[in-house]
Amino acid sequence: MIRVAIFFALLAVIALGAAWFADRPGEVVLTWQGWRISTSLMVAGVALLAVIAAAIFVWSLLRFVLRTPQRVGDFMHERKQLRGWRAVSRGLIAVGSGNAALARRSAGEAQKLLGGEPLTLLLAAQAAQLSGDATGAETNFRDMLAHDETKLLGLHGLFIEARRRADPVAALGYAEEAARADPGLGWAGDAVIEFRCRAGDWAGALEALDRQIAAKAVAKPAGKRRRAVLLTAQAMALEETDGERAREAAAAAVKLAPDLVPAVALSARLEAAAGSVRRASRMLERAFAAHPHPELAETYMDLRASDTARDRLERMQSLAMKTPGNPEALIAVARAAIDAQDFGKARDVLSPLVAEPTQRVCLLMAEIESVEHGDHGKAREWTARAVRARRDPAWVADGYVSERWLPISPLSGKLDAFVWTVPPESMAGPVLEQVAQQAIAAASAKAPPSAPPARLETIVEPPPEPTKAEVIEQRRAPRRKPAVEPVVAEPPLPDDPGPEPEADAASEGPRFRIF
Repeated sequence: MIRVAIFFALLAVIALGAAWFADRPGEVVLTWQGWRISTSLMVAGVALLAVIAAAIFVWSLLRFVLRTPQRVGDFMHERKQLRGWRAVSRGLIAVGSGNAALARRSAGEAQKLLGGEPLTLLLAAQAAQLSGDATGAETNFRDMLAHDETKLLGLHGLFIEARRRADPVAALGYAEEAARADPGLGWAGDAVIEFRCRAGDWAGALEALDRQIAAKAVAKPAGKRRRAVLLTAQAMALEETDGERAREAAAAAVKLAPDLVPAVALSARLEAAAGSVRRASRMLERAFAAHPHPELAETYMDLRASDTARDRLERMQSLAMKTPGNPEALIAVARAAIDAQDFGKARDVLSPLVAEPTQRVCLLMAEIESVEHGDHGKAREWTARAVRARRDPAWVADGYVSERWLPISPLSGKLDAFVWTVPPESMAGPVLEQVAQQAIAAASAKAPPSAPPARLETIVEPPPEPTKAEVIEQRRAPRRKPAVEPVVAEPPLPDDPGPEPEADAASEGPRFRIF
């Protein structure tokens, strides 16, 4: 609409100008070399405009003719570039879809048409990676280092290739170079931290993390959490050699992440070793009230080495009052009661958990039955029940179950990977191994000395072949009078129908074969 208005305005100006000249007629006379040309003003104006238009037309025609070769060259170059970029697009799509042959052909065509364009180097490197040509991929990634815009991309590719060929030294060098060039690169900073952690260089890992935080490569909450984990790991490494530095590092970790249970437990343990038992107790009480955890309870119980078992039981009872009815608190009190030989207290504390027990509850009940009354039958029942019971929470990272917290995952090397959670049933863990060992011990205690180990053949190693002297001794044994009374089999349980015939003895075996 605006353009239409401008057009009509210009048209009106031209009309007014023409009318103005028409109202004021005049004559234009040109005399040159004896020639005299006389005409009106309007005709002279029209002639002038015609001459100008003709000059413009001639100049444009001449310019077109002179620039035709350049235009033809530019057209051919643009067509070549277009074909090259189409080859790059086709190649990247082939890489994404896994078509190695098409990716290689497209990379060759793109390099022929576009030369050393950064994207052609990337396509060639990815095509080589897809084809399994590690040497070709590294060559293309190294060529990228010569271009400022692709240097970091080349370092990333070389880093990946170094990790593929299991060369941690080269991978660390590429990651550190990339981190120095751009501290905001997340992969480079994370890789440097991972390698430093694997090597136990916690100070170097902290420096790399500080560079990430300064470059705002990580958010502040995540940075504080990672720093707390690294400080905890550093304190764990210094605990035996430099207690004072370890205590400072652990205290800083607790300040950054009060919910990091290993840091709180370690800091309390170091404070108690330094003589600040009361401060350590308050720290553990606050942490246990917010996050009941068996490691906190264990540390709290062992704060004072001079305490008797009864003193520890009283301490655990006071700690359990911070979280009434919490399963972890009840289990901690039961553990202390068993150590104090107060089995009645242990039974009372565990009674709310016996209806749907976890594996640790079953093992505690088995220990109570075995130690209090020597009732190995009930102990074996509880041990067998532990196998089918619910799993207890544990430290889990990348499908790995650990008995203790670790700062990095032993599988992936990821920092702060362990989470306190209930592991899936498919994962083996420390508790299941303990159940298996106790089941084997209980089964071995039940079998009489002369009974063949047929039921445990799947869970114990076969006995070694007897020597010649042992064979002779065994042959002589029946002719000797026994020096002690034979072992009397323990009486059957009240709900046991009685001794089973020998033919049914194998039916008991599957109870322990599940290990």
